[in-house]
Amino acid sequence: MTTFGCQMNEHDSERMKGMLESLGYVPAERRAEADLILFNTCSIRERADDRFIAHLQEAAALKRRAPDTVIGVGGCWAQSVKHEVFERFPYVDVAFGPGQVHKLAEFLTSESLSAQGFFEFESFTGDLPARRARRHQGWLQVSVGCNCVCSYCIVPSTRGREVSRDPDTLIAEIRRQAADGVSEVTLLGQNVNSYGRDLPADRRVSFSELLRRIDAVEGIRRIRYTSPHPKDMREDVIRAHAELPALCEHIHLPLQSGSSAVLKRMRRTYTRERYLDRVALIREQLPDCGLTTDIIVGFPGETEADFEQTLTLVDEVGYDGAFTFLYSPRRDTEAAALEDQVPHEVKVERLERLVGLVQRRASDRAQRFVGRSLEVLIEGPSRTDPARLRGRTRHNKVVNFDGLGEPGDYVQVEISGATSQTLTGAMSLVAAAAG
Repeated sequence: MTTFGCQMNEHDSERMKGMLESLGYVPAERRAEADLILFNTCSIRERADDRFIAHLQEAAALKRRAPDTVIGVGGCWAQSVKHEVFERFPYVDVAFGPGQVHKLAEFLTSESLSAQGFFEFESFTGDLPARRARRHQGWLQVSVGCNCVCSYCIVPSTRGREVSRDPDTLIAEIRRQAADGVSEVTLLGQNVNSYGRDLPADRRVSFSELLRRIDAVEGIRRIRYTSPHPKDMREDVIRAHAELPALCEHIHLPLQSGSSAVLKRMRRTYTRERYLDRVALIREQLPDCGLTTDIIVGFPGETEADFEQTLTLVDEVGYDGAFTFLYSPRRDTEAAALEDQVPHEVKVERLERLVGLVQRRASDRAQRFVGRSLEVLIEGPSRTDPARLRGRTRHNKVVNFDGLGEPGDYVQVEISGATSQTLTGAMSLVAAAAG
């Protein structure tokens, strides 16, 4: 299985693996050894499409040598090209959208493996069994789909309208995860903080209330969520960060642009001023909160003055990190047909300036951790030095440090250095209890 894209796709892939294991499948070490080759795809950016196609062509070559190999394509890309997937890629055996993952099992257990496609929303992948990548970390799919109409985004057409899962179902799932060793859970939704508004009145709870119910589950030490929408980031959720012991001191608040004019063309439904008001409220309630964001550079019609407004906002806010992207037209979106497309070389030059500023301000922000002792959840060995450990703070900062411990352990680390990306340090002599 190869997964592209966001955390929701990672969650869906874990559910696919759990479902396949229940059917008797076991993971293959290499693609060439597999009887079943699966791709869970993303269609948010053109680059993801290009990467996936290269992998799919490799699978096709393997199928020519071993014709009984089954090739399956799921996820948002499959949904977005549902009317042409088998015509363009005749070697694909099964294709399915994000709401039809369970149909993969029906296909694999059917008597005839003729090419089939499944693209209607029928169920949540969160209802399927999971094979987690890390025993101590779990995903919780609280909703799927999106009711927003951002002019650049393909998600509403690939994942559909927003649908929330029943709160009692979610709490039951969290309790099962906690009993199975999960201590850190990440809540997932395309617009996670609008959770619950579509539920029947007698079952409806707000996102902040859901957070409180999860915080009360024994064994859950950390709660994260992604991604909220600034228009729905309300004071009750921000207060929950200050009041709930398990809710981490980190908020990912997508900006996309610092120009109100660009935000209007994006159909983001908030202004620069409204966004800064949300940031001010977060900093008032949570002065130490880690704040990260998403920014798109070169949206159609973005002028140099528009881009300068993004730079001044980034400088004013001082993010702890940012995911920055060149605008890429996506099929079937309003923005793809807009005039005044920004030349590629202009987008690249602006991105370089933005990344430089983000890194400088993130480095400044990170210095507040130097000299402090922070709780770190160990994830494994450091990627740059296997002799050291890597973990993550409640602020979502990666820490490379000296010490002993196992993945899933919570330890105290004395922070001695900081860059825009990572912290460094050594484990305290008195470590926190293991997770």
